[in-house]
Amino acid sequence: MSEAAPGLPDSEAFATDERAQLAAAVRKLIDATMTTEDADAETLLDIARATEQLAFRLGGSRDEGPGYRPRSHGDYLPRSPIVGEASPLSPRIDWRQVDANDGSLGIEANGTFGAAYEGPPGFVHGGWVACAFDEMLGIANIAAGHPGMTARLTVNYRKPTPLFRELTFKARVDRIEGRRIISSSEVYDGETLTAEAEGLFVQPRPELAEQYFGPRPD
Repeated sequence: MSEAAPGLPDSEAFATDERAQLAAAVRKLIDATMTTEDADAETLLDIARATEQLAFRLGGSRDEGPGYRPRSHGDYLPRSPIVGEASPLSPRIDWRQVDANDGSLGIEANGTFGAAYEGPPGFVHGGWVACAFDEMLGIANIAAGHPGMTARLTVNYRKPTPLFRELTFKARVDRIEGRRIISSSEVYDGETLTAEAEGLFVQPRPELAEQYFGPRPD
């Protein structure tokens, strides 16, 4: 299990090993749907019907967000579309805390983007690269004790980022200016830098944070 923000534990009722296994199985189905070109019509329809039956078994007859409810930030990361072990949308990028150059905490992360994330043939869509940077920077901010909301994200695409290769993300907080946090990140294919980003994040005033997200857990 990936850990959520320090001091904000994952929801035990949601982020279970069993749900992670289900999400991994759905990822395989998504990847097979995106890459299998020689399946006949009958096979595709059979799998579609079986998938609909499984969705009904899990969520009932409601089509949009069965069981959805507002929740605390503490159980966000398991649902993340980038690092969430419980999200079938996630390419499963696993992250860990590391020491940054100035002695503060940053993060490094490794993962692979599959066919569902394709933009140019053979490469990750630039929008997914930007989404991954936003997530890496946000987690780095939390790891360093400076959570904030994204105000600006600037991405420089140096080379196409390949599909089906293990990538390495690095991220850290560069400086703090009052409620403003400036952070930076890079992604590498082996030793090759494919893209880099700088983000400006803002810590909302306590009354706004409570309005947006509810009271923080103790």
